[in-house]
Amino acid sequence: MLIDCAMKYLKWVELDARAPDWNLGQLRERSGGGGVKVCAVVKSNAYGHGVSRMVPLLPSADWFAVNSLEEGLELRGMGVEKPVLILGHVLLDRLKEAVDARLSLTVYNVETLDGLGEVLGPGGESRIHVKVETGTGRQGIMPGEVPGFIAAAEAVPGVVVEGISTHFANIEDTLNHDYAERQMAVFTDVLEELDRRGKRPPVVHTACTAAAILFPETHFDMLRVGIGIYGLWPSRETYLSAKFRGEVPDLKPVLSWKTRVVQVKELPAGSYIGYGCSYRTNRRTILGVLPVGYADGYDRRCGNTAHVLVKGKRAPVVGRVCMNLTMIDLTDVPGVGLEDEVVLLGRDGDERISAETMAGWVGTINYEIVTRISPFLPRVVAGRGEE
Repeated sequence: MLIDCAMKYLKWVELDARAPDWNLGQLRERSGGGGVKVCAVVKSNAYGHGVSRMVPLLPSADWFAVNSLEEGLELRGMGVEKPVLILGHVLLDRLKEAVDARLSLTVYNVETLDGLGEVLGPGGESRIHVKVETGTGRQGIMPGEVPGFIAAAEAVPGVVVEGISTHFANIEDTLNHDYAERQMAVFTDVLEELDRRGKRPPVVHTACTAAAILFPETHFDMLRVGIGIYGLWPSRETYLSAKFRGEVPDLKPVLSWKTRVVQVKELPAGSYIGYGCSYRTNRRTILGVLPVGYADGYDRRCGNTAHVLVKGKRAPVVGRVCMNLTMIDLTDVPGVGLEDEVVLLGRDGDERISAETMAGWVGTINYEIVTRISPFLPRVVAGRGEE
């Protein structure tokens, strides 16, 4: 049972086994659930959820995408046989490792093509995806250079131009999607030119989660979705846009983050708590000490701002968050004992702390909240009796 697994830990991340593939299905439905493939982005330790736990929870994913060669090799080491696309740069000296592992590469440098030419032996093959710069100002080839780049790639024996992609700069954080539409127009012009030359790659993909939800014209051959498969919305603006259009997918948060009380004690009124004496009690206070801190990814700015859930009630964080410890006020939560469970992120009874709520406390976005959770914390899968 899950509780037996969780009892082993002072602090852990809990994953809902049913949620990831449900969320993927909700996003797939935006494309009519037909022939459009779905690439699940599991970079950065699956957005902090734990890649070794998340990948098995996504059986209906057609592809996986990662950022680095190391992440791609990890998936292959886990036994993943589905196509894996590396989104970031692979060092020229390590291209052979990517080729040997059958990892598809996102390519935007001529030097990478030259490097592949050097490592591909007779009968060798490397599948690449050409990244087009349409206005994000990051990786990518300028639109007018794409046909020549593809021609250069096709001239390298063993290189197969498998896909072409771009990424939107301003599709999540706004209700005005003019800029995304301009990027889409630039990308469409590139595709039309490639069509005229008979050089359009077979896998065209542009749609992040926000685009998958809001703009069917961005779907092409494959959705390349990250934050949504974890049950998180890209932004409040994306949610409002979807609600305005009357098509809101039912995304279920995958992750909960929990710890335990390691001490309960009474302090008199006027006591200072934590480094810098930033909090002073104004009444007799029951203090709880938690074995979690900013080394685990629990942001230091949560001090004197955030709250946690204990026995279905909210308990404020008092004093500064330390490297390995956090203090909470349990005065209004009766009956709390040693090693009782505490929810930092997630649901307890009728109460819930969302990644968006926590992001608001510390002035960031939900992506950063979950991605920064320490990879050293155990990930426990809930809902099918596994850890």
